[in-house]
This record gives sequence, C-alpha cells and structure tokens, in this order.
Amino acid sequence: MMINKIKEIEKTAKVLEVNFSEREQWNKNVFKYADAFLDVYVNEKTFIPYTEKEIKEIKFELSDIPENITNLIDHLKKSVDVPGLNPASGGHLGYIPGGGVYPTALGDYLAAVFNKYAGIYYAGPGAVKLENSLIRWMCNIIGFPETALGNLTSGGSIATLIAVATARDAQNITSKNISKSVIYLTEQAHHSVEKAIRISGLNECIIRYVPIDKYFRMDVSSLRKLINEDKELDLNPFLIVAAAGTTDTGAIDPLDEIADIATENNMWLHTDAAYGGFFILVDKEKEKFKGIEKSHSVTIDPHKGLFLSYGLGAVLIKDVNALNQTHRYQANYMQDKVETFSEPSPADLSPELTKHFRGLRMWLPLKLLGLKPFKAALEEKLLLIRYFYEEIQKIGFEVGPFPDLSVMIYRYVPKNSNANDFNLQLVEDVKKDGKVFISSTRIKGDVWLRLAVLSFRTHKSTIDYTLNILKNLVKKHSKGL
Repeated sequence: MMINKIKEIEKTAKVLEVNFSEREQWNKNVFKYADAFLDVYVNEKTFIPYTEKEIKEIKFELSDIPENITNLIDHLKKSVDVPGLNPASGGHLGYIPGGGVYPTALGDYLAAVFNKYAGIYYAGPGAVKLENSLIRWMCNIIGFPETALGNLTSGGSIATLIAVATARDAQNITSKNISKSVIYLTEQAHHSVEKAIRISGLNECIIRYVPIDKYFRMDVSSLRKLINEDKELDLNPFLIVAAAGTTDTGAIDPLDEIADIATENNMWLHTDAAYGGFFILVDKEKEKFKGIEKSHSVTIDPHKGLFLSYGLGAVLIKDVNALNQTHRYQANYMQDKVETFSEPSPADLSPELTKHFRGLRMWLPLKLLGLKPFKAALEEKLLLIRYFYEEIQKIGFEVGPFPDLSVMIYRYVPKNSNANDFNLQLVEDVKKDGKVFISSTRIKGDVWLRLAVLSFRTHKSTIDYTLNILKNLVKKHSKGL
C-alpha cells in the first residue's frame, strides 16, 4: 500500500526536476525581459508615482495550478518593476544608490543553480575559500593584517550587528557592568548602529552623542573630554563608532586621531565604511582614510562602492579569535564535520549557518571586468559630485561642506517663503518628473536636499539634467510666490 502511494506521488513530485525544453523556454523569456530592462527600461524613468489603491489591487496569490512564464514576467513588470523607485537607474541620486553590474546576476544565477553550501569548509571548501579570499582582499585594501578576516553579509546592518556583538564580548560587557558601560557615536551615525546596539543586548549601556564640527565630522576634543569625564565617574568607556562616509553628508571622521584615543583607553573602535570604504581604491583619496587600519572592525558594502546588486555587505574584524568566540557553536548532528584551521568557516564567524553562496556575485564581476573600471567609476563619481557642488551654487543654492566623498547637501532659501517647505516641494516635483530621483534630510531642523552619486550608470549627462530641472523648478516656484 505504501509502495504504491510512493510510486503514485513520485510522478507529481518529479515535476520539480525541470527538463531541458522547459528550461530553454523559461531562460529565453527571462533573458529577453532582462535584456529589455537593461537596454530600454533602465534608461527611462527613475521614479514612477503610484497610489496606495493601485498597490492594494496587486495580487500575488499562490495556487496548485502552474502558470505561463510570459504572463508571470508581465505581472512582475507591471506590479514590481514599474511602480516606485528604480534603483538600477543612473538617475537614482537619493539615499545611497545600489549597483547592479550585470555579471553580479550571472554569479547569483550560477550560485543558485549549484546551490553550493558556503557555510562550512567541510561541505564546500572551494566556496568557503573563494569567499574568504574576497574578505582578505578587502582587509588588505584597508590595511588590516593578513591574519584578519570577517564575513560576507546581506548588507551593512548585519555587518554592524556582527561587529557590535563581537566588541561586546571582546570588551567583557556582561550584566554585571552593562549599565556602567559607555558607547560613543555622533548624531550622524547610521541608524543600523543603534539597531545593532539594541539587538545585541546593549541598550542598557550609556550612549554618548559626541558633538560634530562644522564639517559634520566627530569632534575629537569633545570625544576625549567625554571619555575622561566618564572615567572620572568610574564608568566603563568601551566602544567608539566612527564613520568613513556618513549617509547624510558623506563626511569622514578624523579616523587616525579617534583610533589613537581608542588605543589610549583600551576601547574597541568600529568604523562604519559601508558607503564610503571602497573609495580608498582611488589613489588620490587614500589619505582621507588614514587611521582606518587601526580600527578593530570595519563595515564595508560591495553592493554600494563596488556597484554590485543588493545583498552583499561585509564585516572585517582584525582579531578573528574574538569573532570566533562570539559566533562559533557546535551541534551534535554536525559531528562529522572535519575541523580545519587553514580556512575558517563562515558559520563560525557569523550568526548564519545556512547561507547563500553570495561570494560568487562579487568574485565573477571582479574577475570578468578587472578592477580598473571599478576604480575609474569611483573616481568619476567623486568628480561628478564636485562638479555639481560648483554648478548648483551658480543657480542660487546654498551648499554644505565641500564633499569628502560622493554625497553632499544643498538647499534653496527663497526670500518670501518657508525654506523647508520650498525644498520639500522641490523633492516632490523632481519625483513627478521621474527622470532622476533625489532625497532630503533634516539637520538641526533645516531641510537639506541630498545628492548621492554612486550608481555606475550615473554620468555627467545625468548631473546636467538634474541641475537643469532644479534650475527650472526654482524659476517656476519663484514666479508663483
């Protein structure tokens, strides 16, 4: 009876083993749409407005009945790809733009087909060695020793969580001293830092917000003063979080001086270089990152500064033993695993056990294209933001500090209307046009517009279009006042 049931149900289950003709048909349709997206759609609108009613009407129900691939692709186009922001567009100049160089998709495709397990060396030695080699390369470019390592993550948030949890244990923060332990950061720190503090159980720590200077960088003298005051109060300063490229303004904190303070006080220094770290590949910019090599941990996102698709961040830790102490666990069912010290397993260095072979999405583009065009694209973004910085002032906009990297703030102050309302309206009008997308932020009550140049598809023509539309919008609204 059971054997008959097995044979009967096997016929249906085998549908999951897709044959060549089906794969060929699906591949043909998928690649046709992908090519259309890359050659046509990506160059159209960067933002397409939508209503909540339109999104509520979209359905994604599942059923037992298979559907046609062309219908599904059409549904994805209309329901997913069209409404809202197109992060793949060169016109994405808000937030921190994502990447999406084409070989990334090929790497992901192959990784999914192989379905290679990249969590433990015993199961996938080649996959683990590939990922570790990428991490070592990143450690090398920021000046970490050869013994340093880390983990490829889904993004900066998980990378930061790993770093903060590791710092917690390395600095012996426990329930006995947590309420007297102190963390130092600025108001410009990315929100993922405070999220990591909460998730890692450090929300009972004292958090000191170090004042920033006129360039939005951490004020070193204030940091030193706060630490000294806390030590006099018999508190336990243990963690400093610095930034090598803030999200709001792109500022780089004085890393070298901050690192010296951390060393003097036996503190852990974490540097958030998720956005800005890869600009160190541009020879003329290396000096700005002096001191990053003294950090205990660094976050850096290949899906930002290397223009790769979303889902690839990295945490780099100087002391691998500390990383291992926080994250390594054993399980009875894994007793067959062969221990090796030549290649640490990612599962021992992060919260993840099951993980996607995400290193292939990084390795393949870097190998197929070489490092030179990536370095050139990074330098181009720096030149474009400096060009915008000069030109936007010519049409009457105020600007913030000269950009350290490829993010800057600017605003228009009209004579006869509220500046905050005026600038928020500019954002909305740019979105309605849709060709480019900009974002805003609020600093000390003032609304500032942000320009973030990081898409590999953003070139001078994009910046010129942005300048032109802002110029025309200012004229339009000024006449209406």
